[in-house]
Amino acid sequence: QVQLVESGGGLVQAGGSLRLSCAVSGLTFSTYAMGWFRQAPGKEREFVAGISGSGYTNSVNGRFTISRDNAKNTVYLQMNSLKLEDTAVYYCATLRGTWYRTRVSDYDYWGQGTQVTVSS
Repeated sequence: QVQLVESGGGLVQAGGSLRLSCAVSGLTFSTYAMGWFRQAPGKEREFVAGISGSGYTNSVNGRFTISRDNAKNTVYLQMNSLKLEDTAVYYCATLRGTWYRTRVSDYDYWGQGTQVTVSS
């Protein structure tokens, strides 16, 4: 049984930082690319960052950094200089294969999401 469990969300002031974690079990983690997505109220789920099974990424945001620890079966999203518009539920997801993609439909397993709320 595949499980993805996100953590690290919460309430933060604008300009602050949060680090999200996603612990994965039930699959061979290193053979899956990983993605972080987010969904704000009334909006579609959107891609935030992705990383290959070996840890390579070209997701360049400037404020958000994705990383993974294959020994811990965990993927992270470091979020700095948070803005009000970053408020959303953040999800991690798995994609069987070498490289990550940006489409929601390409991902097979999803976590339950963690709420990030940025206040002024």
